[in-house]
Amino acid sequence: MPKDLDTLQHKLAYQFKDPHLIKLALTHRSAGANNNERLEFLGDALLDLLVGESLFQSHPDAKEGDLSRMRSAIVNKQALAEIGRSLNLGDYMALGSGELKSGGQARDSILADTVEALVAAVYLDGGIEPCTSLVAAWTLELVQQPEKQSVKDAKTRLQELMQAQGAALPRYEVVSTSGDAHAQTFEVQCAVTGLQEPQTGSGRSKRAAEQQAAEKVLTILGQH
Repeated sequence: MPKDLDTLQHKLAYQFKDPHLIKLALTHRSAGANNNERLEFLGDALLDLLVGESLFQSHPDAKEGDLSRMRSAIVNKQALAEIGRSLNLGDYMALGSGELKSGGQARDSILADTVEALVAAVYLDGGIEPCTSLVAAWTLELVQQPEKQSVKDAKTRLQELMQAQGAALPRYEVVSTSGDAHAQTFEVQCAVTGLQEPQTGSGRSKRAAEQQAAEKVLTILGQH
């Protein structure tokens, strides 16, 4: 059963005038025909517009290709999914029984789509100003300081490092899972040539756990 939405609205720093909109934004298509897919479409367009305009204003000397690259690093499924996790969106979503059993509340694609839907819901409920404030709260630091954007994730960087050294590719192994099926926590070990002990990461998805483990390996290897 999804949690009460007051806490989520507090995290968003926005109180909905039409409660139906926030509930719709949190309803996955697996839960029925009245779902957030149309809101996702609008939210995706709004994110591109608002982050694009912010980058345009913040970097007057940047070329079109650079602006596009920076926007892609800020607005992508993985980045949006992390925003969703920071809001604990999995606790508020309405999903069908199949998605619940398969851990859909922790899946990157579903979290990212829900973030997009929430952006659209805020826009439809309150207009462009609160929508702009919401997106800025999530992205302004990365817009103003592009060097903090992670163009390549930890797994990709670690794999490229091993390839450059002519070493075997990193090996990932799930060592444990805990929690209910709809809110599992995965623990994954990452082992690489040249490192005596594998490093362990944890997360609400295997991918998130692998990323954390890879980041730890990079740090030990001096590549953070």
